[in-house]
Amino acid sequence: MAIDEQELHAYLGRFVVDLGATVQAATVLIGDRLGLYRALAELGPSTPAELAARTGTAERYVAEWLRAQVAGGYVSWDGEAERFHLDEIQAFTLVSEDNPFFLPGAFQLAAAAARDEPAVAEAFRTGEGVGWHEHNTDVFVGCERFFRPGYSANLVSSWLPACDGVVEKLTAGGRVADIGCGLGASTRMMAAAFPASRVTGFDYHDESIARASKQTAEEGLQAQVDFEVAAAADYPGTGYDLVTSFDSLHDMGDPVGAARHVLQSLAPEGTWLVVEPAAGDRFEDNLNPVGRAYYSFSTLLCVPNSLSQEVGLALGAQAGEAAIRGVMEAAGFTRFRRVAETPFNLVFEVRP
Repeated sequence: MAIDEQELHAYLGRFVVDLGATVQAATVLIGDRLGLYRALAELGPSTPAELAARTGTAERYVAEWLRAQVAGGYVSWDGEAERFHLDEIQAFTLVSEDNPFFLPGAFQLAAAAARDEPAVAEAFRTGEGVGWHEHNTDVFVGCERFFRPGYSANLVSSWLPACDGVVEKLTAGGRVADIGCGLGASTRMMAAAFPASRVTGFDYHDESIARASKQTAEEGLQAQVDFEVAAAADYPGTGYDLVTSFDSLHDMGDPVGAARHVLQSLAPEGTWLVVEPAAGDRFEDNLNPVGRAYYSFSTLLCVPNSLSQEVGLALGAQAGEAAIRGVMEAAGFTRFRRVAETPFNLVFEVRP
């Protein structure tokens, strides 16, 4: 079979881009872990020796790292001055964890997920799942660092206000259940914004709950926040004014069963805020950079986690609005609407 040479070279070009991005992820994590980006932002235009001295690292390593960063577009190079620096966008996305475009957390999650590839490959052969608790700790930490900036930018300022009456209830003092809370970033955000409310985070993973409790104590929010080890289908309590789930419904083995439990736990006029990855309803709708990333994360994390649980529906991270609506209708909810969206998330208000 004759191969079109131009098409072959174009294909190989995409491969080289992917190969560079794959290994670049590790170098971004090195810059994040060692404070190289932060130091470079503070120093301004610098030589490798100056950056190494500032960070207590070895100059030769730093020199090679800087060259790799310039080649990838994460650091800038002034050839005339022979110095490296971060421009405004680079500094904004690589240094501050408090903005919605902070990047290293995503790389941390991706690298950690790739580290567990042998277990997922074996699951391909057996058809069994790989539970969230079976992954390495960087998956849990990276997941929070990946999603937290977006929640920080949107949860209190736009997502909750988009739901009918929720802000008023929480301001007056409501009860909130944050299910599948992971390390509890979303739980603490809601508690800090609405000090009259009581917020409880639930997750089946005991290590995540322990880390969430420790961070809550460090932030001084113990009076407003509780964390308990419990799954979405059996967490305790009823009469909640608000239940939330952030990028977790599609990971559940039995999302319909979990939704039925949420329905039973809500107050009659309560609300379930469901945040899920951005996706179209058709596979063809998701053939874009965001879909590519989410399908890959889903292959390594979301589908294996769901298949490790009872039912194992395995919605996947690109389930789309119609599939989420179907879960809610099967569980007995009667009101469902999309109230917000970002390039990475769809946000739904679900009510009895």
